[in-house]
Amino acid sequence: MTLTELKYIVAVARERHFGRAASSCFVSQPTLSVAVKKLEDELGVTLFERSAGDVSVTPIGERIVSEAQRMLEQVLTIKQLAEQGKDPLSGPLRLGAIYTISPYLLPYLIPRLRSAVPQMQLLLEENYTARLAEMLKQGDIDIAILSEPFRESGIATQAVYDEPFVVATPKGHAWEKLKAVEAAQLEDENVLLLSPGNCFRDQVLQSCPELNREAVHAGSSLQRTLQGSSLTTIRHMVAGGIGVTVLPVTSVNAADEQLLTIRPFKGEAPIRRVILAWRRNFPRREAIEAVRQAILGSSLPSVEMLAQAGVE
Repeated sequence: MTLTELKYIVAVARERHFGRAASSCFVSQPTLSVAVKKLEDELGVTLFERSAGDVSVTPIGERIVSEAQRMLEQVLTIKQLAEQGKDPLSGPLRLGAIYTISPYLLPYLIPRLRSAVPQMQLLLEENYTARLAEMLKQGDIDIAILSEPFRESGIATQAVYDEPFVVATPKGHAWEKLKAVEAAQLEDENVLLLSPGNCFRDQVLQSCPELNREAVHAGSSLQRTLQGSSLTTIRHMVAGGIGVTVLPVTSVNAADEQLLTIRPFKGEAPIRRVILAWRRNFPRREAIEAVRQAILGSSLPSVEMLAQAGVE
């Protein structure tokens, strides 16, 4: 039994497909298949049930894959502890961020981090929350920048900043005359949101419950929720006059002023809390703190920073 074989069975269990598992491990499918079969023969059990176009994990396979994942994490921890003995701030740091944070935070974060710890290279991954959570647990990334709510076994988190939401309308919209918009006013508008499965969409719907229903009056819908694949696409759709939207304030830039009207919410603005997440056994705590300090020192637009001391 080798670590490589354990890595292969974890990949097959994750992908439920030998071809995709092989690609993720950067080997050919025959190489991976032979190694998995060799391990099954050695253990005397069937780990995977194979059928045309489908792979499922057997009950004993589930238990063995879980232990294999744990062993791979321990090996990774040993390697990281060895690196920490040299310098916890040297060497690559694999940083993940969700799509609705990455393009707006990283331009501020990377220069500050590069200036503070030039010896620590950043390897970046942009993805959805669920995928980043899996990558954290599998050791494919070291730290993730996410937003609450977020809870995963074995993962520690720390809040970094609160980000208010704002309302964006096309130029010439009636709300241009308003200083602020009430959340209830969204009920009578065509509102563009991200597609289901995106955490920012869920946060907007939670903060603005009026958008969870389609009100009907005199036989016609007063409010429709439209969808876009990214915040950039949604901004262009709003500029084209299709509707209005809710944006995180860090996504608003100077170029938007030519196309959109941005207004705050009236009263207490809905917010999302941005957090750092990492494996509890991740040894490079100084690297986590370096990222946190770089974020806190970034000049993000209209963000209330949470100046918490130390890494919990």
